Amino acid sequence: MAEETRVGEKALFFVLGGFIGAAIALLLAPRSGEEIRRLIAAKTREGADFISNRTKDISEKGASLIDRGKELLQQQRDQLSAALEAGKQAYREEKDKTKA
Repeated sequence: MAEETRVGEKALFFVLGGFIGAAIALLLAPRSGEEIRRLIAAKTREGADFISNRTKDISEKGASLIDRGKELLQQQRDQLSAALEAGKQAYREEKDKTKA
């Protein structure tokens, strides 16, 4: 899971670097100030939407993984409990056989 976090961080830094580079390129491009401001605003909205969607996706994946982990833990508990009960029952049966 730590590896996924590192990959996600790298992707985020890559995207942010791309936006910063695009913003600098726009500032240095031969366009009017108003045109550049509109373009920067549009790119900023796109970036914010991308990050918002990506965050939502990661959050949903995390919740799904947590739920799956809880299910697996409950299954293991149930199996252990059943095995313990079977062992107790077998012990009682053998104990009763030796008394008889």
